[in-house]
This record gives sequence, structure tokens and C-alpha cells, in this order.
Amino acid sequence: MAEPVRPLLERRLVIVTGKGGTGKTSVVAALALAAAQAGIRVLALEVGRDEHVPRLIKPGTKPVGYAGRALRPGLTVMRIDPFEALAEYLGLQLGVRPVVDLVLRNRAFRQLMQASPGWRELITLGKIWHLEQMTTPSGEPLYQLLIVDAPATGHGLTFLDAPRVVGATVRTGPLRKYAGWVEGMLTDSERTLLLPVALAEELPARETAELLLRVRRDVGVPIDRVVVNGVLAAPFPPALENLDERLARLPPDLRLAGLPPPSVLAACGAHLRARFELNRHWAAEIARMTALPLVSLPYLTSGIRGPEDLARLVAPLLAEPEAVAA
Repeated sequence: MAEPVRPLLERRLVIVTGKGGTGKTSVVAALALAAAQAGIRVLALEVGRDEHVPRLIKPGTKPVGYAGRALRPGLTVMRIDPFEALAEYLGLQLGVRPVVDLVLRNRAFRQLMQASPGWRELITLGKIWHLEQMTTPSGEPLYQLLIVDAPATGHGLTFLDAPRVVGATVRTGPLRKYAGWVEGMLTDSERTLLLPVALAEELPARETAELLLRVRRDVGVPIDRVVVNGVLAAPFPPALENLDERLARLPPDLRLAGLPPPSVLAACGAHLRARFELNRHWAAEIARMTALPLVSLPYLTSGIRGPEDLARLVAPLLAEPEAVAA
């Protein structure tokens, strides 16, 4: 039997990625909530243009921005803006922050930087490395766990691979050393974990398998499980697995008090069972294609609207991953 994987809350850095629409942001928010409830000082980081985690953890809250803000005891959320991170880095290196700010506000310079590949990813990861290194006055880590809402799978690979690419291109100097520090953080299996989030559907399943193949081959960020979100429960009780077929065999003119005709109920039941079977098939395919155990999160009919819904994901998210038979 395979050895149990380490609990998520024992990591220092969890990077969550997945195809857009799979619910990776909800996983980030649920994991942050779980960590805070366990007494762990946690920092949830968003790297996109918009903020989504704060409204899930504390609906109606104001944007947290680059400065970040504690939304619950022990739970801080911030959004990393690459230009803010670049200004901070250059200000520390050059010691002339006002001049740096002036240059970075220049429209032409910003357009040039927007067209330059790789720098946003590297400076964002560098900020994450800096936050991971920060300590309290007593020498303890300022944040015991950092959770990153990384870009979706397509851009996510470019995001994770930036330090290696820069390190291979720039052989010496501060930038090479900086990229090496960041790459060392990403590939350290004792502190970092990449957590892919998928749906039990064909396109997300195949994209997840492709992502893992390329991460293992080119990047080397540790992966030990896949989160499959929105998993449908069996539609019928154990003793009535073929309820839809039984309904279809009832006389079509049978009257059921307060219910539609049997044929309508049978069609609805058949649809639910087909969705469940398809869901189960693609979950098994994800396990087969990735050769990893799965963490299954339930399908919530009302979606994720706030901390109460997130709380329903905590227990299954922290459960030990299970091998799924193909």
C-alpha cells in the first residue's frame, strides 16, 4: 500500500491551479479558512487582476490590495500586483523608491514591460518567496502557510516555469541568484505543493493530465494529489440504483398525487443517473491519467456564496486522498 500523503496544512506553500471554472479560487478560500480555524497563521495570495477570495471569506468586504488585510484572526489576504512588487524590489535594491515610482508610472515604460515576457511571473513569485521568508521579531515565520491562487492551467505552467527559464538564460548576477532562490522554493518537496483542481469532465480532466505531465517533465514542482471539485452524489438510494428504469415501467396514465407523470420522473431520473455515471467515469480517468490519488469535493447546488458554503468543503478538502479505480 502507498504511504499516506502529508496533510495540506503541514506545508509552507500550496499553489492552487486548474482550468478556469473548476473552482480553484473556492479551494484557496476553503483551505485558508481551514488553516485559520486550526490556529495556523495563513496568507492567501491572488495574482490575477481581480480579487475574489476576500468576498468568499468575508462577503461585502473592501478590496485588500497589495498591502493585504486580515479578514479573520490569523487569516490575511492580499493581491500581488507585479508593478507594485517590481517597485518594491527596485526600491530596496537601488534605495531610490521615489525615482522608481516615477519611472514605473510612465505610460511608455509600462507598455514596454507589459510586452516583455516572463518578468511578471518572476517578480510575482519573487514576492511570494519574500513573504515566505518573513519572520516575526521572535524569529518564527510570519505566515506559517501561504496559499496561492495561481493562474489557470494554460498560463499556470508559464508562471511556474519562469524561474527556470530565467536561470537558464541569465548565467550570473543578482537576477540569476534571485531566480535560483525562487526555483529552489518551488521545487522543495518539504515546503511546497502544487494542488491542481479539476472537474470530473472530459476537457478539465485532459487539461489536468497535460499540466501534470509538463510540470513533472519541465518544472519539478511537487504534486501528490488532485482535487476533483463538484463531484455529484449518487442520485438514488443503494437499494434503488435503477429507480429511473422502475419509473419508466409504470403505466403511463398512472396518477401520482402532486407529482408529474411517471414518464417525466423517469426521464429526470435517467438524466441524473447519466450525469452521475459520466462524473464517476472522468474521476477515474483523472486518477488513471495522473497516477495520483484524488480529493473529492461535493457538488453544492447553491454554489459558493460565503464562509458557510466554504465550511462544507473543509472536511473533504483535508481528508486523506483516495486512490480511484479506473
